[in-house]
Amino acid sequence: MTHIDASRRQWLCRAAALSAHAAAAPLALNLAALGSAAAQSAGDYKALVCLFLFGGNDAYNTVLPTDSASWVNYTAVRSQAPDPIALLAPGTPPNPAAAAGTPARLGGVLPLMPAVALPRPVALHPVLGPLQGLFNTDRRLAVLSNIGPLVMPTTKAQYTLASHPKPENLYSHNDQANTWQALAPEGATRGWGGRMGDRLAAMNGMPVFTSVSAAGNAVWLAGDTVNQYQVSSNGAIRLGSDSSGKVYGSSAVAQAMERIVGSARGSHVLEADLSAVAARSMATELALRNALRPAGSAPFGTPPAAGASYSANDDPLLRYPNPLTGSTASSTLAQQLQVVARMIDAGRTTLGARRQVFFVSLGGFDTHDSQNRNQADLLARLAHGMAYFDTVMGGLGLRNQVTLFTASDFGRTFTSNGDGTDHGWGGHHFVMGGAVRGGAVYGALPVLGAKNATNNHFDSSPDQLGNGALLPTTSVDQLGATLGRWFGLSDAELLDLFPNLAHFGTRDLGFI
Repeated sequence: MTHIDASRRQWLCRAAALSAHAAAAPLALNLAALGSAAAQSAGDYKALVCLFLFGGNDAYNTVLPTDSASWVNYTAVRSQAPDPIALLAPGTPPNPAAAAGTPARLGGVLPLMPAVALPRPVALHPVLGPLQGLFNTDRRLAVLSNIGPLVMPTTKAQYTLASHPKPENLYSHNDQANTWQALAPEGATRGWGGRMGDRLAAMNGMPVFTSVSAAGNAVWLAGDTVNQYQVSSNGAIRLGSDSSGKVYGSSAVAQAMERIVGSARGSHVLEADLSAVAARSMATELALRNALRPAGSAPFGTPPAAGASYSANDDPLLRYPNPLTGSTASSTLAQQLQVVARMIDAGRTTLGARRQVFFVSLGGFDTHDSQNRNQADLLARLAHGMAYFDTVMGGLGLRNQVTLFTASDFGRTFTSNGDGTDHGWGGHHFVMGGAVRGGAVYGALPVLGAKNATNNHFDSSPDQLGNGALLPTTSVDQLGATLGRWFGLSDAELLDLFPNLAHFGTRDLGFI
């Protein structure tokens, strides 16, 4: 009996699916509808969603220890003029007369009530009320404390040693965003989400939908054999005919265009490849277009009135409460999560998927200036988007099969520059889903020290470097390995994906 190893078997499955797409559209649609009997098993479906906060979110004002010692140091360091960024203590009522976005207008931070008592009390930014509910009541949200890229466990003393391995180009946006996603600085081309997809794509009826981005190109989704499939907030990016099978109102023009674009007129290998890609792309788009349920159908959106067209910008489910204006506003993050939810629904029911990875993003977190206003608005979008996604997954009965986690370039400095913060390292993040052991904080809460009178060092804290940047105590590798084990990867596969994992005694953080 001829032995076919896993990678070759995956390649054959992928090649077969892609060659089918290059054929006539009805054949591709039939294959999409049939999938494989095993892949149709909803009970074995799982998806990971990476929600990336581009710019470097200020973790100190996202998750806050509120014990007396921490709060005294936090308030002292973050009350610098002209625009202090220190948030107010729990229980402080909001002042409607204060300027929009100011801590006084927002009111006090929101206490978390963990299932198991923590050594120190913890709270969230005042606009994160939906996440407070997911943590305190629903228990589907957990906090990952002081996490960031690490080569191996690192102390403050080791950090000062040139010989101690550390991530390259710390405090650099591009390099650290890439390191979060691909475990290497800018220039790395394969991400750990895509590499998980490499190992699991053979489980999917149409492997092309294994790795999906709703936020443009993302290195986290790129694998060795899996390529990311990009969608817009409206769904599949249309390359061929419209929903009526026409171009410029003509079915004949549509057929001619698809025939010309999908056929090579010469023998050059590049021309043949280009036409094959175009044909596959059109067939794949048509398969997805027909598999996606309408955005305005429940539970994804609010059905429009009879005779009216659906608009995501006007859908009340996709509008977040803007803390600066007091009114609701359209949320691009919620729209990205809406199309991801529709893809998940189509993937498990029609497209024969059993494992999928998704990427969405929210930008603007590089808050060197006007942090009070900017971060409040961004975190309000984050909380609304995550709560919306949780509700939709509940409507689909898929909370236990879908896990979402946040990531960002880096955390920020503890010190203020007068109205903002500068680049840091470690930060706090969230993980959400029905399989998550929520209502808990995983990892070590950092010690918030007092700033030295003569410089911006924090010698009283083992967790804070210059300007109070956090030295991570939990690594991205540990996060990825914990998610990967839940996703179905073996210990050997995890060590291959996350080579730095070998340096850490704890490889499963226990949050899922």
